[in-house]
Amino acid sequence: GRISARDSAREMADTHGIACTYAALILHDEGSDKSEANMIKILKAAKIDVPAMWTKLYAKALGSADMGELIDSCSNVQAGGGGGGGGGGGGDAPAAGGGGAAPAKAKAPEPEEEEEDMGFSLFD
Repeated sequence: GRISARDSAREMADTHGIACTYAALILHDEGSDKSEANMIKILKAAKIDVPAMWTKLYAKALGSADMGELIDSCSNVQAGGGGGGGGGGGGDAPAAGGGGAAPAKAKAPEPEEEEEDMGFSLFD
């Protein structure tokens, strides 16, 4: 199919927004200031051309934001909705509190791998 000018512009806007988001995440990971100048440095290093409007917008919106809190709030989203319970089962289930199998132990979370120090920083 044919791509309209509006669809093309929308794709470019999505690309610019995603590029600025990744730049902000990289700056956060490095512990650097999420300034317009730092975002431009990262985008230029990645050879991504983004209009100045986007870097200004993202720097202003995220400059004073707590990125760690934003990331946590996005990754801790609880599933919503209240689905109905299942139907009644057969009569062969053991009585409550009765013998039955021991509950399975919760699996311990795997330790996270340590970040490697690659011996350089993006802003040295």
